[in-house]
Amino acid sequence: MEIRKLQEIVVAALEEIKGKEIEVIDTTRLTALFERIIVACGDSNRQVRSLARNVGDKVREAGGEVLSVEGEDAGEWVLVDLGSIVVHVMQPATRSYYNLEELWRTTPVARRGTVTEDGFAALS
Repeated sequence: MEIRKLQEIVVAALEEIKGKEIEVIDTTRLTALFERIIVACGDSNRQVRSLARNVGDKVREAGGEVLSVEGEDAGEWVLVDLGSIVVHVMQPATRSYYNLEELWRTTPVARRGTVTEDGFAALS
């Protein structure tokens, strides 16, 4: 399935079950393992599991394949591996703790201090 179509299906599936703070990260220049990471939040274990399940259901309905699903038992962080897209559905505290968006960011961001001319953070 074409990556843009798969991305649209995933985002729509997350929005349908009221997923929050949906973020799509293009990883094509960072890794050959997958092309996108999609991160979203659910307010409870039950909603996190429902969001992940809905993503899998909608992808299968569209003719796509779900390679694996991890973390459904606990429901704090469920990963849905679609091959070219990896979907992370988390509760807000878990998402904040692991901060995947910052790990996959292509441009360094200064937490303290300023950014130098070469684009790197000058931390104080």
